[in-house]
Amino acid sequence: MKVAVFSTKSYDRQFLSKLENRHEMQYLEPRLDPMTASLASGCDAACLFVNDVADRKALEGLAAVGVKNLALRSAGFNNIDLEAAKDLGMRVARVPGYSPYAVAEHAVALMLALDRRIHRAYARVREGNFSLEGLLGFDLRLRTVGIVGTGKIGHAVATILRGFGCRLLAYDVHQNPDCLSLGVEYVDLDRLFSESDVITLHCPLTPETYHLIDETAIATMKPGVMIINTSRGALVDTPAAIEGLKNRHIGHLGLDVYEEEGDLFFEDQSDRVITDDVFSRLLTFPNVIVTGHQAFFTQNALSEIARVTGENLDAFESGAASDNDLI
Repeated sequence: MKVAVFSTKSYDRQFLSKLENRHEMQYLEPRLDPMTASLASGCDAACLFVNDVADRKALEGLAAVGVKNLALRSAGFNNIDLEAAKDLGMRVARVPGYSPYAVAEHAVALMLALDRRIHRAYARVREGNFSLEGLLGFDLRLRTVGIVGTGKIGHAVATILRGFGCRLLAYDVHQNPDCLSLGVEYVDLDRLFSESDVITLHCPLTPETYHLIDETAIATMKPGVMIINTSRGALVDTPAAIEGLKNRHIGHLGLDVYEEEGDLFFEDQSDRVITDDVFSRLLTFPNVIVTGHQAFFTQNALSEIARVTGENLDAFESGAASDNDLI
């Protein structure tokens, strides 16, 4: 099967090259959008990542050049117009669980770095400043952590934080028995927001969760709350979060995702002027850490993404059904 791999980076080639004995991989650096869809001409499948724009127009462009299958290199699929894909007769499959531990560990790393001001301490020491002023943190032990979304990643976070001795609250439309066995207490969102010292988001982006963290939600939270988002950027209303930081209701904010990250993340922007004023304002706060959608980025995760992507391509080629199919 000939596969157009959009949004290709060097690390994608490194891991996806293992599939080249079974499939013809055509590596393309541009993101998929309506203008770049024609680059997949002659391919049977397109392999997409989180910031590829797979709206109806882009999918029509892919279909026009012969693409009949979409292999996602991610678990999330909010960037894919599934209704359009279905209308076009496309088959779509994802990688549902490449490494929940990678994302969970990154979320906890953000918690610890913000709490103990590791980012600020690192910069100080490199300049010969060994003062402890402004670096006071708190023990995570006995703190209340609210976990929104208790799938595989949320469960992994709960397992880690249980080791720290945290009190764990959770919200999910479906309770996870594995989380219950850890002593996690399921509560409604209002109670989770009002009682949690740390809130960490691990739910998908849906119409119901869009801007889950908005001005109203922030107002119900504890003063000084820490918010962590390693899931999808649009779960957080960024201007509302900035207001919460300015009035100090939010004490710490750790983001691995951003609502408008498509034109920023995964590229070297160091020699360019960032024209996104909201994002630029976010970076001015000393109690904010932003990482560029790297929570998934471990050897284990990339190996698993490549393995499952290969299985999905095999299933496309043979016509076999797969549990990873979205359509």
